[in-house]
Amino acid sequence: MTKNKFDSFAITAANYEALTPLSFLPRTALMFPDRRAVVYGERSYSWQEFYDRCKKLASALNKIGIRKGDTVAVLAANTPEMIEAHFGIPMAGAVLNTINTRLDAETIAYVLGHGEAKVFIVDYELAPQAKSALEIHGDSDLIVIDILDLQNTINPGVLGSTDYEAFLASGMDTFQWQMPTSEWDAIGLSYTSGTSGRPKGVVYHHRGSYLMSMGTITDWDLPRHPNYLYTVPMFHCNGWGHAWTMTAVAGTMFCTRAIVPEDIFSTILEHNISHFGGAPIVLSMLLNSPAAKGFVCPHTVELMTAGAPPPASVLQGIEKLGFNVTQVYGLTETYGHTVMSTWNSDWDTLNDEQRSALKARQGAAMVQTAGMRIVDMESRQDVPADGKSIGEILIRGNTVMKGYLKDAENTEASLKNGWFHTGDLAVMHPQGYAEIKDRLKDIIISGGENISSVEIEGVLHKHEAVSLAAVVALPDEKWGEVPCAFIELLDGAAVTEKEIEVFCRAHLAGFKRPKKVVFGELPKTATGKIQKYELRSLARSGRLN
Repeated sequence: MTKNKFDSFAITAANYEALTPLSFLPRTALMFPDRRAVVYGERSYSWQEFYDRCKKLASALNKIGIRKGDTVAVLAANTPEMIEAHFGIPMAGAVLNTINTRLDAETIAYVLGHGEAKVFIVDYELAPQAKSALEIHGDSDLIVIDILDLQNTINPGVLGSTDYEAFLASGMDTFQWQMPTSEWDAIGLSYTSGTSGRPKGVVYHHRGSYLMSMGTITDWDLPRHPNYLYTVPMFHCNGWGHAWTMTAVAGTMFCTRAIVPEDIFSTILEHNISHFGGAPIVLSMLLNSPAAKGFVCPHTVELMTAGAPPPASVLQGIEKLGFNVTQVYGLTETYGHTVMSTWNSDWDTLNDEQRSALKARQGAAMVQTAGMRIVDMESRQDVPADGKSIGEILIRGNTVMKGYLKDAENTEASLKNGWFHTGDLAVMHPQGYAEIKDRLKDIIISGGENISSVEIEGVLHKHEAVSLAAVVALPDEKWGEVPCAFIELLDGAAVTEKEIEVFCRAHLAGFKRPKKVVFGELPKTATGKIQKYELRSLARSGRLN
């Protein structure tokens, strides 16, 4: 390539530095040292105190030999220690591996081994499953550190040779930590849910995590000093990167151990919570909670939701409680949200049903996302923006993973032709907003017709007795597959299969109506997603009543 007059400049320390979200912390601690950074019950840390604790963690890890590229695994709830891990571990040059708290012992052992963890930090409540995992793992050199709840006098889970606070005390808050030498350096290791085979290790880099925060600030219109309720599990895509994001804007992060609607409502009122996030299941839990009936919020709360598309009826109900919902879309492989349903003020005059339908769309590529396409499954060409033609979502940009750890084959397949292949099916609307229709594996092909399970679920959620609904394919001799609905009812509600059939008859074409309805509690992941693979397995088993 021929050089021109603008190519002669050298990259120097004066005009180039690797992008990293670690840079947010010293700046915020300098500017707002006394403002609250993290609150957990009676515990509260200012930004200066938080920064000092993170430096101590990095220092302590350095003292025991942790160096660049080493993995430090954490199995913990959303507590101050988990937030500190998002800074202290990469400040030591290491890679943070947050582990799903609901994994079985065998899978935890696999993650520890596959990621080659050298340190394992464990929340006391999770000690029983961690102990079993360690026995399976069998690595006697793995250093185990216990997180003891300082507000709980009974801490039965003790596995390691030291506890977290004692470990922190061994470090120094004067530790001279270093920024990454390259923004391509790994900062995080997150494992997929592993619903089919072993989970895959998704590797994040510093550049992507930095830009994810910048994109979230811009597209979510984040102000300075928001009060953020951390309800998103921090093991899931590093809690959507919000620990880093809230540090950039000097927000206050309020920790939650569990999703309890009554506690969420009371915390919002007591601490003037301005922002929080959660899967659609969280919206349903809030809406269906008895506490919702008496909840009156004096201010608007910004709520980011991601996962299975929330039914329009749920969006309408939750907004009446005082929440302004913003739908986003992403995957573990994209650091979390990479597409956002940004509201257009031209839609302000629409009625509630029209507004909810628009908000249920996943949206357009966020500012940090270089590109999003929806392509036909056969021609691989872009589908028309008609809101009807279904294709696969492709994404590219700086917030796409480096790849899968120790898995070159799947890395190459998922990133082929310069795009990340999501495996999600969607339509494109005229204004450039995507709307999810299904996962590739969830689409129901009945008599040659493609049926969106999401469309049927949206109809079922409109029924007054339905709390949650999931639709999968049921094998059928004549049609190949037909829709099968699994329904979780609201507490105290009662409805028959025949009544559901009549209801669907008024809203769905004949071939789209569920041919079988099963009532009961739906299986869910730790992040509240319905485990459709279990329902698909049940539908194929022939064991439905």
